[in-house]
Amino acid sequence: MSPARPRGPVRRRLLPKPRVILGSLLLVLFVGVLIMQAYINAEFTSDHVDTEVGDQDGVPLAIRGGGPIINTTGGQESSSRMPERTIALTFDDGPDPTWTPKILDVLRENDAHGTFFVVGSEVARHPALTKKITDAGNELGLHTFTHPNLQTIAPWRRTLELSQTQVAIARATGVHTNLARFPYSSKADAVDDTNWKLIKDAGRQGYLVVVNDLDSEDWQRPGVQQIVRNATPAGETPAVVLFHDAGGDRAQTVAALRSFIPAMKKRGYRFTTVTEGLNQSIAERTPSVPLLAENPAADKADVWRGSAVIWTVRAADGMLWLIAALFLVVGLLTIGRTLLLLLLATRHARQRRKPSWSWGPPVTEPVSVIVPAYNEKEGIEAAVRSLAGGDYPAIEVVVVDDGSTDGTAAIVERMALPNVRVVRVPNGGKSNALNTGIALARHDLIVTVDGDTIFEKDSIRYLVQPFAEPGVGAVAGNVKVGNREKMVAAWQHIEYVIGFNLDRRLYEVLNCMPTVPGAIGAFRREALAQVGGMSDETLAEDTDVTMALCRAGWRVVYEERAKAWTEAPTTLEQLYRQRYRWSYGTMQAMWKHRRALRDPGPSGRFGRVGLPFLALFGVVLPMLAPVVDLMLLYGLVFWELRETLLAWFGMLALQLFTAAVAFRFDKEPMVPLWRLPLQQFAYRQLMYLVLMQSFTTAMTGGRLRWHKLHRAGLAQRSELLDMPLPAPAPARLDPGPPTIIAPRSGSDDRASGRVAAMPVEFDPEDLPSAGSPPGGGSGPVYTG
Repeated sequence: MSPARPRGPVRRRLLPKPRVILGSLLLVLFVGVLIMQAYINAEFTSDHVDTEVGDQDGVPLAIRGGGPIINTTGGQESSSRMPERTIALTFDDGPDPTWTPKILDVLRENDAHGTFFVVGSEVARHPALTKKITDAGNELGLHTFTHPNLQTIAPWRRTLELSQTQVAIARATGVHTNLARFPYSSKADAVDDTNWKLIKDAGRQGYLVVVNDLDSEDWQRPGVQQIVRNATPAGETPAVVLFHDAGGDRAQTVAALRSFIPAMKKRGYRFTTVTEGLNQSIAERTPSVPLLAENPAADKADVWRGSAVIWTVRAADGMLWLIAALFLVVGLLTIGRTLLLLLLATRHARQRRKPSWSWGPPVTEPVSVIVPAYNEKEGIEAAVRSLAGGDYPAIEVVVVDDGSTDGTAAIVERMALPNVRVVRVPNGGKSNALNTGIALARHDLIVTVDGDTIFEKDSIRYLVQPFAEPGVGAVAGNVKVGNREKMVAAWQHIEYVIGFNLDRRLYEVLNCMPTVPGAIGAFRREALAQVGGMSDETLAEDTDVTMALCRAGWRVVYEERAKAWTEAPTTLEQLYRQRYRWSYGTMQAMWKHRRALRDPGPSGRFGRVGLPFLALFGVVLPMLAPVVDLMLLYGLVFWELRETLLAWFGMLALQLFTAAVAFRFDKEPMVPLWRLPLQQFAYRQLMYLVLMQSFTTAMTGGRLRWHKLHRAGLAQRSELLDMPLPAPAPARLDPGPPTIIAPRSGSDDRASGRVAAMPVEFDPEDLPSAGSPPGGGSGPVYTG
């Protein structure tokens, strides 16, 4: 035998866990896409404020009194006008898929061309339409990428606004442009010192800056005739005229152009592009100066860069549409769930409140209570005392110690309660512990309890009353959070009342209860035997067996009067571990029972009603719920504050209303609900991460072990339960020999979802003989 390898010092983790890194990267990517979306949609409102004309002392008189085409390239400072009786039609803010094609049709019908100063983000969204502009013989110019006021942004961004638009045009059309027009610019006589610096900076980048001679003011929609009057030059003077082909309803613009172009042609005017008119003016004044090319070919490098810009815009737009669609889905699911709860859960609660309502004749059959326990020393004594000291007349408690290392079994043995016995088994998981307890249970009514749970005195009595109906195979009890004074636990208290107990009323009415909680549940032995006991194929054995019971035709009901107090995790880390196991196990169970979607009879009914409900309200809705908060944050920064807050508070009011209904049904005080708004910003995001990791684990086929959470023990906080913990009680039951569920040759029926009971590991010689007492002072404590 080789010697053991010496163990070195434990290394501390230097890097975060892979899931943390992945989650952080996804979050950064997501936030980056949202910021990009806000940028390309021009939603930084401070960038879009018109400014007044400032000092003009630094602007040359030749510029202020010159033409609308300003040239500062190569260090020169000159301006030009159109030739006599020449009009250059210019269109800002496009391309627009509705109005740009209509304007192109008008130009084509009248054999006219124009210059379109396009916004880069719109070029990226409509590259084919941009290509259609140049194919029709028109010219393109830059109108920045997001239409900001260039005076209010940093120099690096001004350069980016022009270069991004240039490369977007290159990718969409294959051409380059030398023309630029600044948003919120006017005429040459309105150029002030600040704008003059921007114009010279654009000149250093090789751009001619184009303002206008006449503004049609079509953006104000003053009427067709007024637009025509505003665009008409006096006498025979040339003009660069400003129109818009985007930014709102441009029907008046289209109508005005239909009358304006023919009218001006009758007066002897010709229509041209800015570059063509400029070249004609240059040729008339200085024939030796080289003419400018109209729509010159773009560099290949710009075309490639333009591809990246266009795909980035498409991805950002797609992300926003996805978020909006998810927000709509969340809203519809939330409203649908609320309506169903109000309709069905309210009917359930009203039925139970009727004085004449009952399950049937009182149930007094003896009950076996199974307590699977793994390292539960903090709470096991209080839990067992609450079970053994209840007011039900015939109870045996079987504590199955699943290989505990903290003395859990010894604690129970020292209690020496006469109706309690301990079974020790090697550590094999919760389902194996439950199956062991069920195998050793002496009675046909089985109650399962977690080792950290305290029952109220009458809980078992209430819990088994539904078995008065022969078709009831299992009963779900009412789980309460006992340590709700902590914020994290208080959030779970709200969730238990709303998300679990209120939903169980709904599921009972629909006869598709998906889960009998492990903390407090009751089963018929016959029903458990029919479905093969507790399966270890999923981590949510309670959900798995409940689904199997529903598919087998057994009715599963909810008894809200049977209350069990459990200790909820008090830290986010513990909560994450618990819910990760729950969520993953639920997904496993849903996948295991997926064939119920196609089955006939009760199985098919559960598959076509219960599984979709659980998928929508138990997986999809919690996973998408943070979209509401993302939309809130996005809207607060980029959208209208009032509308954003109204939408968010509307969703919150709906949740508060649902919570109030649930708390009223459960007869809980409303005070904890003040924590519900805070829950939206931490708890819900945690549940989102849990579901995402669970989904990822399920998709990759990973497996989890039975997680053990840290417990402080509810016994130290029994005042919250308003009930004394019972003292040892005398034996009240003389049971017969035990009945053991035998394994089906170790096989399982995967097609039907029914799994055979796990083999029970114990010494047969330790089994009690017929008529022997169940434990305590007059007999041995049975140990398996």
